[in-house]
Amino acid sequence: MALRASEIKVGDTHTERVVEDLKRTQIVMYAGASGDYNPVHTDEIFTTKVAGYPSVFAHGMLTMGLTGRMLTNFVGDGRLLEFGVRFTSQVFPGDTLDATATVSGIEGNVVALDISTVNQSGVVVAKGSAKARAD
Repeated sequence: MALRASEIKVGDTHTERVVEDLKRTQIVMYAGASGDYNPVHTDEIFTTKVAGYPSVFAHGMLTMGLTGRMLTNFVGDGRLLEFGVRFTSQVFPGDTLDATATVSGIEGNVVALDISTVNQSGVVVAKGSAKARAD
């Protein structure tokens, strides 16, 4: 499905659940895929006893990747021109994440989007922006 500038307006939103009940296995699989084996993502004892966190937590880039899937589902494959986020809170095993893209501007065939991903408690875990090509 192609994003059409003529069919959207500033303020339109698209929300999608990007993960429900994030599993530790998913976090470890991401560590393997990315090569990022930082123990705060995979070693519960290190994370709680040494680093002082309540549990292991997901890689920020895993959160960004899940959010990016929502974006490509919304705008279509091969249409993202820019995408960036700032990680604002940690994502823990068991979290459910919902990502939202809000149209913040339309200039010609380029759509600007504000991006926000929240956990099941409504805490923003990633916030950013994107630009996509529209027909």
